[in-house]
Amino acid sequence: MENEYIRTDEVTEVCLLAGKIMLQNGAETYRVEDTMTRIAAAFGILHSHSFVTPTGIIFSIDGSETTRLIRVSERFTNLEKVAVVNDISRKISEKKLTVQDACERLKEVEKTKYSFPVWVQIIAAALASGCFLIMFQGKWIDFLPAVITGGVGFCALLYFQYLVEIKFFAEFVSAFIIGLLAFLLVMSGFGHEIDKIIIGAVMPLVPGLLITNAVRDLMAGHLVSGISKGAEACLTAFAIGTGIAVVFSII
Repeated sequence: MENEYIRTDEVTEVCLLAGKIMLQNGAETYRVEDTMTRIAAAFGILHSHSFVTPTGIIFSIDGSETTRLIRVSERFTNLEKVAVVNDISRKISEKKLTVQDACERLKEVEKTKYSFPVWVQIIAAALASGCFLIMFQGKWIDFLPAVITGGVGFCALLYFQYLVEIKFFAEFVSAFIIGLLAFLLVMSGFGHEIDKIIIGAVMPLVPGLLITNAVRDLMAGHLVSGISKGAEACLTAFAIGTGIAVVFSII
C-alpha cells in the first residue's frame, strides 16, 4: 500500500511538472489537460482529473487523498519546450520512460533555455518588421526605416520587460518609442510613409499566439481560460495602441 501511494505521488509530480512547463511556455489550456491525463493513463492511472487556468493547475487522482495545486505566475512564448514535453509524453505512452526517468527529463527541460540569443531575436524582429511593411503594401524605400524602427522597438520591449515587472508597461513604452522613432525618420526624410512603418514595426509586439490560444480554448469549451486569455490579448493590444496614440497626440 505504501509503494502504491509513493508511485501515485510520483505520477502526480510528473503530470504537474509537464503541465506547468507547457502552460508557462504558450500551450493551449485543453492541450495541457489532455497531456496530463494521457501521462497519468500511461502509468496505469485511468481516473485522473485536471483543471487548468492561465494562472494555475489543479490535479487529482481518484482514490488519492491529496489534490495538488500549482500556481503559474510567469508565462512566456517558447514553443520548443512545448514540443519537447509533447515528445516526452509520447515516449511515456509508448512505455519507453519510467516515472523516475520522465521526472528527470522534465526537470532538465524546465532548467534548459531553448530560446535563441537576444541579438538573434532582435535581428529577427527587425527583419520581420520590414517584411510586414511590404506585406501591408508599403514601399521598398521604407524597408530599412521599418527594420530600424522594429529592431529598436523590440529591443526596448526586452529591456523594459526585464527592468519593470508591471504588466503591459513594456508594450506601452515600446510602442511609444516605435511611434516616436518612425516620426523622426519621416521628418528627417529617411522614411516616407509613417503609417506603414509603424504598422510593420509594431507587429512583433502583437500577441498573436495569445489570441490564437484564446480562440482555440473557447472552441474547445474552456470558457474561463479562453475569456481570460482574450482579455489579456486585448489589454496588450490596447497598450500598444495607446503608446502610438500618445506619440500622435504630442506631435
